[in-house]
Amino acid sequence: MIAELDSLYIKTRPRKAYTRLISHLFFQGRFLTSNHRWLNSFLRAEMTLAAALPQLKSVRKPIFIIGMGRSGSTILGKTLSMHREVGFLNEPKLIWFTVDSRDDINGNFSQGLAQFRLTADDALPERKRTIERIYGFYCAATGATRIVDKYPEMIFRIPYLQELFPDARFVFLVRNGWDSIYSVAAWSKRNSRRAGGIVEDWWGTDRRKWKLMVDQLVSSHPLLSAEHRAEIAQFIRHEDMAAVEWTLSSLEGLEWLKRSSDIVHLIRYENLTEKPTETLKALLDFCELSDDSIFLDYARQTLVPGRTHNEPTRLSPAIQPLFLQTMAEFGYPASAESKSKK
Repeated sequence: MIAELDSLYIKTRPRKAYTRLISHLFFQGRFLTSNHRWLNSFLRAEMTLAAALPQLKSVRKPIFIIGMGRSGSTILGKTLSMHREVGFLNEPKLIWFTVDSRDDINGNFSQGLAQFRLTADDALPERKRTIERIYGFYCAATGATRIVDKYPEMIFRIPYLQELFPDARFVFLVRNGWDSIYSVAAWSKRNSRRAGGIVEDWWGTDRRKWKLMVDQLVSSHPLLSAEHRAEIAQFIRHEDMAAVEWTLSSLEGLEWLKRSSDIVHLIRYENLTEKPTETLKALLDFCELSDDSIFLDYARQTLVPGRTHNEPTRLSPAIQPLFLQTMAEFGYPASAESKSKK
């Protein structure tokens, strides 16, 4: 459905449907596996224009949803978009590509250099000015006073975002690793397509995202041995690759929780869907968003527990031990039925 809109959403707060359409049509770009990618040239021109305009509206305490994709981040963002103060940007990778072209790890808009990690040193004054103007343009166009930007891979760019927005808040969303693995594998198989003989899927064009992850994250990770790093580089199964991404993203989030719990807030997907009122009230407090009964009523009607997988897939022994160890860090059970590939 367009912009994640449905009848309940439109009925609950009709004005919010306009905000979602504006976000989807003009600010989020078209990704590798989506339709109408020819629009990107026009949307890029729009972003360039927005970046050249004077800042139309100030940007206060943006909220970033980070973690591992396929962990419920879209439904959390959509739910937050119902809040009267919020404008929700669902993976606005075109915006961030406009700020710094190295953002594009999937190859949605370019095949140039890309970086998983961006640091405070990368937040140059001109980049700060660009994002402030585009965000301000977005707020002026939608009437939003707070921005929620859902972009899971930003888990590896928190110092960069902190330098751009010192008052930013980060919502670290985590889901049972087995469920995330199955979801990534199913999504990638369902949405995979060929373009000019090159596969485009979850892992980017010609596995660009995966190669960058191996070269820039796996190759230097202190919890992976040299032998395991070499084995991981040869992975081809979606499930094994997804286990690597879940593990690295989750470990990154854990480190930030220990270091900066005042700006990083943990939400477990299972708590979000089983106890939405309690979970979202705590989130509103953390983000300094006002109480909103319509928003909470909508959340209670929308958020339902997702499918769980009681029979874990087989994982390569190069990643399974660290994956299970990370699961335990979050209190997720490492099933006795878990099996390594022989």
